[in-house]
Amino acid sequence: MSRALRLVPLALLALVIAALVWRLANPADPTIRSRLAGQPVPAFALPAALPAKPGLTSADLATGSPRLVNIFASWCVPCIAEAPVLGQLKARGVTIDGIAIRDRPEDVAAFLARHGDPFERVGADDNSRVQLALGSAGVPESFVVDGRGIIRFQHVGPIEPKHVPMILAELEKAR
Repeated sequence: MSRALRLVPLALLALVIAALVWRLANPADPTIRSRLAGQPVPAFALPAALPAKPGLTSADLATGSPRLVNIFASWCVPCIAEAPVLGQLKARGVTIDGIAIRDRPEDVAAFLARHGDPFERVGADDNSRVQLALGSAGVPESFVVDGRGIIRFQHVGPIEPKHVPMILAELEKAR
């Protein structure tokens, strides 16, 4: 057997290792996107998560003006980081509705008292049924819904200050 043929398995092994290292360094996008973008919000009616705020229904999202629907939980650490940014969006005139996932009313109230309450309405999704119907993969997650109740944009993860211009642009496009 020639010397070149003996090196073929070694070269193949090096190629496989290089491909694995490249894939680990450049992973595929792990974000799970909702397939509902461009579709109407699924029909739902959530009870109020707090006694002082109304619950949330799909009809509330089709009132003529775009709004941001934020899926959050009091036990969600990234939701804490997102809370001040939601407050900034509210201060800029954005209507924000919340869906509290698998949470207790007293915990939601304490979370909003501690970190700010940007929400017009907060629905309680105790079994994550609405969250799953929206195609949401976790918390926090936000959806831009136009005035006719059509999902126009999905933001996966916490909204950070750097995302504010993008969210505002998406809300403007949804007008």
